[in-house]
Amino acid sequence: MEKKLRFSGVLLHPTSLPSDSGIGDFGYACEQFIDLLHDAGVGLWQILPLSPVGFGDSPYASLSAFAGEELFISLERLLDRGILTEQDLESTPGFRDDTVELEKVRAYKMPLLKEAARRFLSDTTSADYADYCHFLDKNVYWLEDYALFKALGAYFDDLRWYHAWPKDLAVRDPLAIEEYRENLKDDIEVEKVLQYFFHDQWKQVREYAHQRNIAIVGDIPIFVAHESADAWCHGEFLKLNEDGTKQMVAGVPPDAFSETGQLWGNPVYDWDALKADDYSWWVERIKHQLTVSDMVRIDHFRGFEAAWEVASDQETAEHGQWVEAPGEEFFTFLENLLAPLPFIAEDLGIITDEVNRLRKNHRLPGMKILQFAFNFTMEGQFDADHFYLPHTYEELCAAYTGTHDNNTTRGWYESLDGGYKDIVRKYLSCDDSSVVWYAVRSIMASSARYAIIPFQDVLEIGSEGRMNAPGTVGGINWKFRIHSDQMGRGVSEHLKNMVAPFGRTAGLNELEASSNR
Repeated sequence: MEKKLRFSGVLLHPTSLPSDSGIGDFGYACEQFIDLLHDAGVGLWQILPLSPVGFGDSPYASLSAFAGEELFISLERLLDRGILTEQDLESTPGFRDDTVELEKVRAYKMPLLKEAARRFLSDTTSADYADYCHFLDKNVYWLEDYALFKALGAYFDDLRWYHAWPKDLAVRDPLAIEEYRENLKDDIEVEKVLQYFFHDQWKQVREYAHQRNIAIVGDIPIFVAHESADAWCHGEFLKLNEDGTKQMVAGVPPDAFSETGQLWGNPVYDWDALKADDYSWWVERIKHQLTVSDMVRIDHFRGFEAAWEVASDQETAEHGQWVEAPGEEFFTFLENLLAPLPFIAEDLGIITDEVNRLRKNHRLPGMKILQFAFNFTMEGQFDADHFYLPHTYEELCAAYTGTHDNNTTRGWYESLDGGYKDIVRKYLSCDDSSVVWYAVRSIMASSARYAIIPFQDVLEIGSEGRMNAPGTVGGINWKFRIHSDQMGRGVSEHLKNMVAPFGRTAGLNELEASSNR
């Protein structure tokens, strides 16, 4: 009988890693974390989108579906390459080591990064410059436009291209584009070099992971932000007005969690236009993502079957409608180009039979969240057949204690009232002090092919470790960081003891040979 593949993974965004520059980056702490996973027998490292953050510092409101966040670039790696000097880094301000102070980090790092880019451009005879030219050729689809977009945003001190830029630029008049491309050519070159630094350093991190049989699980938000290079450059694939303003926006209708629904504000896709162009933008996006990660979690998968569209002048999501998307045709098209599809479908929330059928037709693992089994249970009652309980999981799924949008397991449990806590303890056969251990154990022991836990649950920390609280801006969101001593041998052994008893030792090699890669 063929042995079933069983993977374990850890979810931690690189911003959460320790560094001297106030934010986790692609420096040597990445290698330390990868070594920890390898020593524990873990084969997957799941991250959030690496794209440039937008509104609310969220990686899910990115300025580009292709570019990388420049703050991920490691100053120490630039120092090792001789592009920066020890003197450049002498005046590092004091940063908190338990949280990301993004504006303070940006004020410190960006001048250094741009100076490094200018120094790099001053020597066109180096082997690195030849590699840079190769990078330009490989990324011609998006790089030139993104660099111009960033240069224009700095020039006008506003990235809201549809509102703050001259009309001829907003509608991408060729003469206006050429004029500004010439006037801002030096700034554009700097932006392109920063993207080269980003992708070159991440390539090194990913190769290091591959050497240790660890695969990277990336993330694609289904929608793009209005304030993005994608919306400016490829507005023909979105439901926008001629001046670039939004016609329709995405969200979800009223439900048990919100009487007025959720209005996300992202422009929605014009799937007819995408289809007429053979889905070229999506194909390029996914091909590019697969140069960054080995698997991809697709956020809001149900949007490929139908999306809740609301007129842009509405203040709530109450008055919208479900608009069908060509999901079956789209994923069949992708399979013909990229099969097998290395995706995890984020199918959380209220999911229809049509969405389930789309996922199963293309053999995509869905997601199971342990916390949800108890969140949806009435106090004093227990549904032993609830599909989020680990003993019910099908093999083709990715199981989590929680995700970046949930509280940590410790924080979640401590927020429950007595009746709910009693249900949790009975199901997990644990006491208050061991609830995190047994929660992790339950998904590791399940039939799920992939069992992935946030690193905060490895550390068994409380609500202070939460990464994001959906529907809020600021506060704790996207700021969580760990200390270097939280990546020591003791932590590795603790994680190994969570993983080893359940044979979850598969990694990159097994993933590449499996039907999902």
